[in-house]
Amino acid sequence: MDFEMDIPREARFILETLEHAGYEAYLVGGCVRDALLGRKANDFDITTSALPGQVKELFWRTFDTGIKHGTVTVLVNDKPFEVTTYRIDGTYRDNRHPDGVTFTSSLEEDLKRRDFTVNAFAYNPKTGLVDYFDGLRDLREKRIRAVGNPERRFEEDALRILRAVRFCAQLGFALDEETRAACGKEAFRLANVSAERIRDELEKMLLSPDPEILILCHDLGLTTYILPELDTMLETKQENPYHFLDVGRHSLLAVKNAPMDPLLRWSLLLHDSGKPVVKSFDEKGIAHFYRHEEKSARIAQKVLQRLRLPKKFVSKAALLILRHGDVFPPTEKSVRREIAKIGVENFPLLLEIQKADSSAQSELARKDHLERIEKVRQVFEEIQKKDKCFSLKDLAVNGDDLIAMGIPSGREIGKILDAMFKYVLDHPEENKKDILLSELDSFR
Repeated sequence: MDFEMDIPREARFILETLEHAGYEAYLVGGCVRDALLGRKANDFDITTSALPGQVKELFWRTFDTGIKHGTVTVLVNDKPFEVTTYRIDGTYRDNRHPDGVTFTSSLEEDLKRRDFTVNAFAYNPKTGLVDYFDGLRDLREKRIRAVGNPERRFEEDALRILRAVRFCAQLGFALDEETRAACGKEAFRLANVSAERIRDELEKMLLSPDPEILILCHDLGLTTYILPELDTMLETKQENPYHFLDVGRHSLLAVKNAPMDPLLRWSLLLHDSGKPVVKSFDEKGIAHFYRHEEKSARIAQKVLQRLRLPKKFVSKAALLILRHGDVFPPTEKSVRREIAKIGVENFPLLLEIQKADSSAQSELARKDHLERIEKVRQVFEEIQKKDKCFSLKDLAVNGDDLIAMGIPSGREIGKILDAMFKYVLDHPEENKKDILLSELDSFR
């Protein structure tokens, strides 16, 4: 194949330095795959026949980032590049990391340990493309296929099961039949993978062009070990005129309809997770999900905590989920009251969630919902221009002002400030210290 890869000058310098010293050196893995697909590569990893100590002798600035596995990070113009010695991995007793490695002089042996054929390319300007495992054919046929025996690859590193599905989502590829079968057979090994690793792969799927790939995770039995809540959602029919999909597929379609923002997409994935618990039927056989927002917020909080997302992220997602079902008219008063509940910084996110949620519902009320949301957005923008009072910190009166007025009780001060704030929400033009203090008795 006539293929010439565009290489950053820093990476080219490392390749040339290693070669001039008598060693082999190649760009390897995802950067080569992305170049073949015409995609922009972010990381340029290098594999070489030079041993770690030999690499360190050739470059001024290096760090031992994975020295026992043969990896040295080389800094060129303050840009980091991982340079790894050709190696053969030992046993993987933890289904994640090799217990040890053996360095080798064979590029082919090094590439044999890679996960998928589309990640097992190597390239340098002199030799060109190296493709020992027919990865080019898999790229052309849009297929993710394990290098060698897929069961062995997943037995070595169970995270590869999720990576296989994630690459399908990111690249728009399908799983090779043998690789797909091995994903299902070896799924139980995901129980040995850390929550952080699982979270990272799930988030990459959610932020891909095809978040509905999580249905494949369910079909393969992966979600049993990584996200059992989704299994329950996918098995729960909605059975009312406002929905045409089960809870899980509705949620995933809503995720797909949202901007590629982690907070929005995690929130939408779990925004209806409480519906299976609260589902009930009326006398006509129509399903209802009363107060599902509260249950969903609690479930989402547990899921996101289990997956080790940051505390602030979890709290914000839970709040957005709790309020995602709020329906209010596009008036200044109602919008200001909703802002007070959720915070001015979260309000645009709430609208994005409601828009994506409505877009994944049936046509019965979709148009009306979307029109209301757009009108609310316009009202919100007008309110912002007026610089209104959105929280207690925006109130013209504070606790010190009330103490100066002779009110000593902390509880009474809080009660008065809350009453003032509620009044100002409906009368923003009166958010002035002299006006509020002159009417102090009416707030007590």
